[in-house]
Amino acid sequence: MEKTEKIVVGISIGDLNGIGIEVILKTFEDKRMLDFCTPVLFGATKTISFHKKQLNLETSVHGIQSINQLAHGKINMLNIWKEEVVISLGTPTKLSGEYALKSLESAVSHLKENKIDVLLTAPINKENIQSDTFNFPGHTEYLENQLDGESLMILISNELRVGLVTGHIPISEISKTITPELIEKKVAILHKTLVQDFGINKPKIAILGLNPHCGDHGVIGKEDDEIIRPTIEKIKESGKVVFGPYAADGFFGSSTYTQFDGILAMYHDQGLAPFKALSFGNGVNYTAGLTKIRTSPDHGTGYEIAGKNSANAASFKEALFSAIQIHKNRNQYKKLTRNPLATK
Repeated sequence: MEKTEKIVVGISIGDLNGIGIEVILKTFEDKRMLDFCTPVLFGATKTISFHKKQLNLETSVHGIQSINQLAHGKINMLNIWKEEVVISLGTPTKLSGEYALKSLESAVSHLKENKIDVLLTAPINKENIQSDTFNFPGHTEYLENQLDGESLMILISNELRVGLVTGHIPISEISKTITPELIEKKVAILHKTLVQDFGINKPKIAILGLNPHCGDHGVIGKEDDEIIRPTIEKIKESGKVVFGPYAADGFFGSSTYTQFDGILAMYHDQGLAPFKALSFGNGVNYTAGLTKIRTSPDHGTGYEIAGKNSANAASFKEALFSAIQIHKNRNQYKKLTRNPLATK
């Protein structure tokens, strides 16, 4: 592959019956986007052509058979299957899940081999993608299994960075899963990513409580007083700037969130519900804590609008720009912290 300073962005195309391909094509309608990166889609030109015809889009895609044929200044379509695939826009099918997985697996393989610089994933259906090789509740857990490091799901926007102590698990298991060790681990990942990936030298982190009103001193649960508060105090002793626990309703309702560089929520909907209320359509899902960079839009497959040419590509564009900027920030951090006396 030709050496270049332009960042190569690998893109898995997601569920073939959803809006993933539509937002990809709309993102690159403006050819100026190719000034920022070289995109590589993992799928098939036949599949893309079907969507272009259905959506009446004219985004030009350049088919290649190997990553070594990568062409800068073009939208590269790495063909990883040749057969015709039945596409039923708006309907989740076993077939669309199988090909979403083919795209993801190929993209991740190229990421692991450093043939692409960052990964941008279009939405999948968490049910129809399940298989012998994908037995995970989502992208985040799959990528943690495939890549080095321990993951932290973070939703980011211009105003917010919200990480999750627990991710895709049932509500009934949350209180049993949260431990001092887990909170410490997630705070450490969040702190590191704020420093190396977002260029914040001394990040200020807020930690949310678990129970309503943070338990009201044991009246509505003991976890806040017995697990979360002591852990926060211990973390403070390490030198990290952390505060909490905060009751989530008042924290977001009073705009207290604007005073922090990062927020750690105890569970999925506690963090994502207010995030999406404040930033939906412009938010980005970032998998922090791994040796490789992956982002995605903050929406799902959008079956209800698939094929109607009404999907908004704003979140996908933000995910693209975020991946590029995080890549640049991380490389800059590595240069600044490199030991000049270290031998090769």
